[in-house]
Amino acid sequence: MTTLDTETLRRLPKAVLHDHLDGGLRPATVVELAREAGHTLPAGDPDGLAAWFYDAANSGDLVRYIATFEHTLAVLQTREGLLRAAEEYVLDLAADGVVYGEVRYAPELMLERGLTLPEVVETVQEGLAAGMAKAAAAGTPVQVRTLLCGMRMFDRVGEAADLAVAFRDAGVVGFDIAGAEDGFPPAAHLAAFEHLRRENVPFTIHAGEAYGLPSIHQAVQVCGAQRIGHGVRLTDDIPDLAAGKLGRLAGWVRDRRIALEMCPTSNLQTGAAASVAEHPVTALKDLGFRVTVNTDNRLVSGTTMTREMSLLVEEAGWTAEDLRTVTVNALKSAFLPFDERNALIEDVVLPGYAPVLRRSPRA
Repeated sequence: MTTLDTETLRRLPKAVLHDHLDGGLRPATVVELAREAGHTLPAGDPDGLAAWFYDAANSGDLVRYIATFEHTLAVLQTREGLLRAAEEYVLDLAADGVVYGEVRYAPELMLERGLTLPEVVETVQEGLAAGMAKAAAAGTPVQVRTLLCGMRMFDRVGEAADLAVAFRDAGVVGFDIAGAEDGFPPAAHLAAFEHLRRENVPFTIHAGEAYGLPSIHQAVQVCGAQRIGHGVRLTDDIPDLAAGKLGRLAGWVRDRRIALEMCPTSNLQTGAAASVAEHPVTALKDLGFRVTVNTDNRLVSGTTMTREMSLLVEEAGWTAEDLRTVTVNALKSAFLPFDERNALIEDVVLPGYAPVLRRSPRA
């Protein structure tokens, strides 16, 4: 029987669909850029800052969790900061065994030092390209594409959607709305989603994390989301998970293969789940939902894809087969053309898991 130790898990090919640029900076980078920008941090050294982020995020409250981004956004207001963060983002994914990633961020939050919305997107894409070139040269190739976010509690969602359309041939593959869910329903931005559909730009919507089924219903049935960011509260429509009897909304999501971008550690921190062992991701996987596993915010949550997988193995009894399933799920639902998705599955993921599965009793 193969032991799924940390190094084995790190080497497995991974795909991440839900990961925020401003939540995944290196602590040392935040410290250095903050010093240059004159921004005061709650801790002055990388280890202390990483610990502060993790402790602050463990509040059990989404609004307080989001408040930690004050310090990462402070260092993403210049071309130099964005270039460095984007390049390091790619290199960190590559070091974690990720072969495909979608990074998301809200350009409207990065305008305080004079950059325009298009300049923010162009700069991030430049940094991502530099990171991909370095990763490929080091023998750890990774493809990274971009989702642009609109902040649901502000009034610039339409502008962000226009940006996604404008840059759809330059590495931007989709759209999202982010921010506090409660009181800011997806349908308030229906015009933006209708515009994206007309322009053939796919989108996901943060829903079912801090708010319940109405949030998911609006995201899917009113706005037409192809994926759901988090979606933990979908279990409210499955009163008896053990019996597996689905309500109409849960059945719709499963049967139409709408991917759930689940983030176990982050969901624990925001109070959307009680523990990794009890996290709905396992039950939903077993019920045949198109579950994916993601990091959400690697700095803020103190996590990586390897760590998320390790927690699921250790605390929820996942096998290599389960990990392969959710990785294939992620690539099936990536906002890439079909032939590119299929090539990653057939040429990278399945061969990458084969040696481990051959030694597994469930292979």
